Amino acid sequence: MQTLLVVLLIIVCVSLIAVVLLQSGKSAGLSGAIGGGAEQLFGKQKARGMDLILHRATVILSLLFFMIMLLLTYLS
Repeated sequence: MQTLLVVLLIIVCVSLIAVVLLQSGKSAGLSGAIGGGAEQLFGKQKARGMDLILHRATVILSLLFFMIMLLLTYLS
């Protein structure tokens, strides 16, 4: 049981890393926030298309990660 959960955890971790790296940046960094990009940083922009899919995948994979970790901790 624990071996299966560890393998599943590794798959979730690698997938989570890949999904986070595929997401596009939301701002131009610190200089963009200070130099006038605040409307982009604090604006009400909704994620659309691929960004929405990647955002949802990140949330789901993060929840799976924590649930598997808690289950592994409980079983050990």
